[in-house]
Amino acid sequence: MEHERPSARTLQVEPRPEPDAAPLALEEFLPYRLSVLANRVSAALARLYQDRFGLSIPEWRVMAVLGRFAPLSSNEVCERTSMDKAKVSRAIARMVAAGLVSRAPHARDQRLVSLALAAEGRRVYEQIVPLARDWERALVAGIAPADRAALLRLLALLEQRVGALPGAGID
Repeated sequence: MEHERPSARTLQVEPRPEPDAAPLALEEFLPYRLSVLANRVSAALARLYQDRFGLSIPEWRVMAVLGRFAPLSSNEVCERTSMDKAKVSRAIARMVAAGLVSRAPHARDQRLVSLALAAEGRRVYEQIVPLARDWERALVAGIAPADRAALLRLLALLEQRVGALPGAGID
C-alpha cells in the first residue's frame, strides 16, 4: 500500500513570530542606549577642552590617564583608555609635538618608552580637571546620591559582564 504524500499546501506552516524575530527597538536596546549616551556625553565634554585647550577626545583621554597614573607605556595607555594603538599613537605624537607629553626610556624594558605629562601638560591637566568635575556635577544634578551609587555599581557590573561575552576586547 502506498503512503500518501502530503501536498505542498499541507507542508506550509505560517511562521510564528518569535520574540527574537521581532523588530529591534533601538530606543530600548541597552547597548545602543549606552553608546548614544556615551557619544553625547563625550562630545559635549570635548567641546569644553577642545575650544579652550585644542585637545581632541583621544588626547584628553591620554592626558587624563597620564595625569593620574604616569609614567605609562603606550600599551598601558591603550589598556587604560580602551582605545586602539593607532589612535593612542597619533594622540601621543601630537601631544609630544605640542610639548604636553614627554618621552623617556622605560625603566624595565628598553624597547618601550615611558610617557608622562610635561610641565605644560600638567598645567593644562590641572585646568581641565575642575572643568570636567563641574560638568559631571551638572550632569548628575537632581539624581539622588543613592541612585548615582546604584548607577556606578551597575556600570561596574556591566563592564565586568562585557569582558565575559563574545567579542570582548575588540575596539
